[in-house]
Amino acid sequence: MPKAKLDHAFASTAQCEPGRKKTDYYDATITGFVLECRCTGGKTYYLRYEDQAGRQKQHKIGRYQDIKFSDARKAAEKLRSEIVLGGDPGAEKALAKSVPLYRDLAQMHLDHDKLHLRSFKTNAMYIRRHILPKWGKVRLSDIDSRAVAQWLAEKRAEGLAPATVEKIRVIFGRSFELGSRWDVPGSDKNPTRGVPRKPLNNARERFLTADEAARLKKAVAASQNPQLQHIVGLLLLTGARVRELLDARWEHVDVERRVWLIPMSKTGKSRHVPLSTAAVAIVEKLPRFEDCPWLVPNPKTRKPFVSIKHGWQHAIKVARLPGLRIHDLRHSAASFMVNNGVDLFAVGKVLGHASYQSTQRYSHLANDTLLAAVEAGAAKQKVA
Repeated sequence: MPKAKLDHAFASTAQCEPGRKKTDYYDATITGFVLECRCTGGKTYYLRYEDQAGRQKQHKIGRYQDIKFSDARKAAEKLRSEIVLGGDPGAEKALAKSVPLYRDLAQMHLDHDKLHLRSFKTNAMYIRRHILPKWGKVRLSDIDSRAVAQWLAEKRAEGLAPATVEKIRVIFGRSFELGSRWDVPGSDKNPTRGVPRKPLNNARERFLTADEAARLKKAVAASQNPQLQHIVGLLLLTGARVRELLDARWEHVDVERRVWLIPMSKTGKSRHVPLSTAAVAIVEKLPRFEDCPWLVPNPKTRKPFVSIKHGWQHAIKVARLPGLRIHDLRHSAASFMVNNGVDLFAVGKVLGHASYQSTQRYSHLANDTLLAAVEAGAAKQKVA
């Protein structure tokens, strides 16, 4: 174990001793600082030390051709100080290597969502299209809030809608939340939490008037899709989501009790939708197909419609309602109930809202009802 005063001149001329595979030259000043010279001509700087358990370890500082001697010496001094104070550079390096790449955490995230979320395919699309191309090959510990904030700003600059960028941020952050729950190294700090974001006002409020609803019903009655009039009629009367109705089964509709069971809704819970007399009348007129369990199936395939977009677009054009979305029928159903004096709590129960805040968006629609109330109060005072 030859010792030497390691310096630039010594390192530049040092060679492996003849007949050996390698020769280690230990510095006479810094304990454990080594220049390893191999018979192949390669040279590497190390710091060798004992950890707290007395085990021999070594930490690679760098190859001779890749690092200046002065920098190697400074690194050795720093590492030696850490060891004297109880640190273990080898353990820290091993821990850093144990931190997975984001793509590994993303796969764990997707496997979890596939089992627990109905929106799995949507989340998978966002991860694969937007998140993995940027962060897939990056270690979790190397992803910080500043870099994430800059990346999301670039996404907005690319023309993505604010709501889309926010969705990306939420899904990305969810990966780290799950990773922290599963004790995945490097996921203890969520880099999306420190990212500033502007409040979104993404709610589109479009409510049909009675006249517009009449025009729409007339248009869908003339549609080439014979089921469209039934679908639109039931959506306006129940406030259900379109996918809930397209996937509805006869076994879940009880005409006598005037109730429709939705086994699994967007909130992940089942709910019962009351059926008005008008809704029951539509249900009773629906065509029945042999061995077909669906309430409003595609007559050609006898399976649920994948989409009713074509018939819908033609109908709103005929009804002179440009831009009306099929989801706006749910809003319209709520508006008709509110404007006829139904309280917001009851409306929320019919629509299957998970929270009262979701129903609050319709609170301003009750103005006519509230105005009638104060007018009645004023009239009573006049009489008195």
